[in-house]
Amino acid sequence: MGDMELKKFIRGIPDFPKKGILFRDITTLIKDANAFKSVIDAICEHYKDIKIDKVVSTEARGYIFGGALAYRLGSGLIPVRKPGKLPAQTFCEEYELEYGTDALEIHQDAIVEGERILVFDDLLATGGTALATCKLAERLGGKIIGVALLIELAGLKGIEKLKNYEVFSLIKY
Repeated sequence: MGDMELKKFIRGIPDFPKKGILFRDITTLIKDANAFKSVIDAICEHYKDIKIDKVVSTEARGYIFGGALAYRLGSGLIPVRKPGKLPAQTFCEEYELEYGTDALEIHQDAIVEGERILVFDDLLATGGTALATCKLAERLGGKIIGVALLIELAGLKGIEKLKNYEVFSLIKY
């Protein structure tokens, strides 16, 4: 399925989580077996000839795709979470939000120096989450091979924060 076909499976929820935001709901995509399979197939096709040691994805929706991608690519899966959610020693990376900051953590032993990393994020808006995830992986010695995105909100220009990485997005709004 192409961009236009996949867009049919994304539900827009106005004023969620706050007024003025059009939330792109992917639950309508993942409940459809063919649409979900098409997403995984398209991303794996893009990276099929590239060795990927680990897929690194963020909670919570990123895990849905990250696990399937890691399985299909023959890679490990590394979860990146909000502070205080991972049980072992972590590194933390703060990032800017529209109003304030947030942070993400990764286990300190998640990546071995030199491993080839694919970062997956379900939605790129301002780019803060994806960039923080890349920085965490690099802090552990990972080499970012690419950043795969289900949805890119092009108008918010988050892609500019990822200018030093190869980025592949399936759906653009």
